[in-house]
Amino acid sequence: MKKPIFTLFVLVVLTLTGCKSLYAPYERPDVNTDGLIRDPLSMYDTLLSTDTMSFGKLPWRHVFTDPQLQALIDTALTHNTDLLNAALNVQIVEAQLKAAQLAFLPQFTFSPQGTIASWDGGKATKTYQLPISASWNVDLFGNLLSQKRSTQMALLATKDYQTVVKCNIISNIANMYYTLLMLDQQRELLTSMTSLTHDTWEMMKAQMDLGRARSTSVQSAEANYYSVQAQSVDMERQIREVENALSLLIGQPAQAIPRGRLEDQQLPAAYSAGIGIQLLANRADVHAAEMQLASCFHDIQTARSRFYPSLNISPSGIFTNSAGGAVVNPGKWLLSAVGSLVQPIFMKGQLTMGLRVAEAQYQQAYNNWQNAILKAGSEVSNALVLYSSSDKKSRLETQQIETLQKNVEHTKLLFRSSGSSYLEVITAQQSLLNVQLSKVADDFYKMQAVVNLYQALGGGAQ
Repeated sequence: MKKPIFTLFVLVVLTLTGCKSLYAPYERPDVNTDGLIRDPLSMYDTLLSTDTMSFGKLPWRHVFTDPQLQALIDTALTHNTDLLNAALNVQIVEAQLKAAQLAFLPQFTFSPQGTIASWDGGKATKTYQLPISASWNVDLFGNLLSQKRSTQMALLATKDYQTVVKCNIISNIANMYYTLLMLDQQRELLTSMTSLTHDTWEMMKAQMDLGRARSTSVQSAEANYYSVQAQSVDMERQIREVENALSLLIGQPAQAIPRGRLEDQQLPAAYSAGIGIQLLANRADVHAAEMQLASCFHDIQTARSRFYPSLNISPSGIFTNSAGGAVVNPGKWLLSAVGSLVQPIFMKGQLTMGLRVAEAQYQQAYNNWQNAILKAGSEVSNALVLYSSSDKKSRLETQQIETLQKNVEHTKLLFRSSGSSYLEVITAQQSLLNVQLSKVADDFYKMQAVVNLYQALGGGAQ
């Protein structure tokens, strides 16, 4: 009698030993991070002075210090639709996790019944049953455990997505805000150039009245004046469109956006490439991709556990006055318990195919994780080189503007003395305006590079 019990015990121990992988927690696999971030092109780039990762840990208020920009960001964090929906997604997955945790508990049902019966017109017999039944799925092979772990990883990934949405909103608002500052300054340049081209037009008319210029010079100057005005109109349109887009982002009706000036902005300006592998901890989307990988890992465990038997214990208790056809009052308890062990044998390939699908999905998640890391490194590299190149161009354009301003004055003086043609005057003014607008744009690109780097490093301390 003892030998069969001992044999059964040995078989159970061997089975559980062979299923250790069903209970194993997720462990991060190897991932390629070699050469993740490129150095900027310049040997003398100021970005090489300190560690990028210290910048990547800055809270957004320490990066974007403009009070009006901070107010816009605060408004968006309260009213932005995408962020509100991301918070609701977290609540949904939290409820799913709670359901997965409660799956370990037995299920109880209560289904009272009552019967009134009469045989051949005789006295009615009243019977009742008050049954309480339970069903408990014993998690011998980790099926419920792996499902719970998978949901836990999905919850972490959803919270990461919420962080990604928040980071993107902050970065997009900052980019739009700085875009408005750039457009404001370019509009001022166009206003100044409108006045200058009008003066040139008047000068051409005066020269024609003195017989020193032809009507063609006046017409060209007039056309140049209208061209600058047309650019001003286009600039007004762009400003209005950016304001409308920014209003939508902060969850408000389209409206004018209060703002400062481009030259008053102060942003961090010292970063380096840092240590690439740290992006795994700082980038919420990279972490979310890994949590998706972990979820797929536990899905494989779930698929494997379905090959093993399932044990279900179903106790029940019925308080009834019906016993063997006779009515007994008061009623009595009828207690029972049933245990069932189900071992899959032939399931038409569903279990095998389910495992293959889970393994393929795991490989897909791994590829997505690797790609998310490479993407993060590429975005950091792009932000660094954008800052470096924009800073160089801005310095060169400063020198170019100084030269062109002198050129405009000299060509006007020469024109009055018939030492230059009207085309030289107009060309000099157009060249000056183009370089001035370009410098403002490059100053904006430096600011945009800071925003992009903030975003590429995961949005700092949220």
